[in-house]
Amino acid sequence: MRRFARPKSLILILSVILLIAVVALGQYLRLFERAWFNLHTLWQPVSSQTMGLDQYRVVTEAQVIDGLADNVSALTYDPVRKSLFTVTNKHSELIELSLDGRILRRVALVGFGDPEAVEFISEDIYVVTDESQQRLIKIRLEQDTTFVDAADAEQMTIGVHMGGNKGFEGLAYDSVGKRLFVAKERNPMLIYEVHGFPRFNPEESYSIHVINDPKRDAGMFVRDLSSLQYDERSGHLLALSDESRLILELDVSGRPLSTMSLGKGRQGLQNTVPQAEGIAVDDDGTLYLVSEPNLFYVFKKPAQL
Repeated sequence: MRRFARPKSLILILSVILLIAVVALGQYLRLFERAWFNLHTLWQPVSSQTMGLDQYRVVTEAQVIDGLADNVSALTYDPVRKSLFTVTNKHSELIELSLDGRILRRVALVGFGDPEAVEFISEDIYVVTDESQQRLIKIRLEQDTTFVDAADAEQMTIGVHMGGNKGFEGLAYDSVGKRLFVAKERNPMLIYEVHGFPRFNPEESYSIHVINDPKRDAGMFVRDLSSLQYDERSGHLLALSDESRLILELDVSGRPLSTMSLGKGRQGLQNTVPQAEGIAVDDDGTLYLVSEPNLFYVFKKPAQL
């Protein structure tokens, strides 16, 4: 009997080590929270107040943006121009796209360092982030603008959790509450709420207030944040995660309400979105997405098709 005691003990030890490794991996990938959310939603009726992200289906998949070889990062919808804007960070440019993914305009960004996000604020006014220096830069873009110099622009630096290349990856704006949401990619993963920037009246004195809630943000069962989108109709925030291949819909308290998977076979996708970097939603609720290096996607609900 002693001859078998050691092998059995070894098998038990290896089994325990394997179990610990599986649990650690599941926690790292946030699989347990995601599974619990999916299970919970099975027993809950679909609310008309949510965007119902799981109902969206792809209508344009992995369309190459012709004429663009650099990595696209972020996306925003301009309701005045009825077009989309993205930025490239290798050769810094602001790119205007049609709603079917064609390049309409290119604007050089001078002195922006590492632009990672762009957000429409109001007619001709946008905010661009510089990830490396954690700067928020307000720019004016008119019809004849060919370049924008950061040195001439209003800007602010949040300057928290500095260091590394895990800075500001996403922006979203609430035009009613005058709130600018800023996503820090990870280490730690946070969503800041900025009040007072950008200013609408240059003669007013600065009064900037930055709010963040690490406990709230810890409830997001994703590994990183790549982009944000604020939905004016519901008052909810969309958070895009490249590493988790997921879009989350969050309520005002940060509670997840619905999800949209970007994996192969989900939402009608033939292939997994390789590296999702930006999302935007237009006036009709159509969802647009860009993926590095230059891929364009469109998702709609069945009622829109």
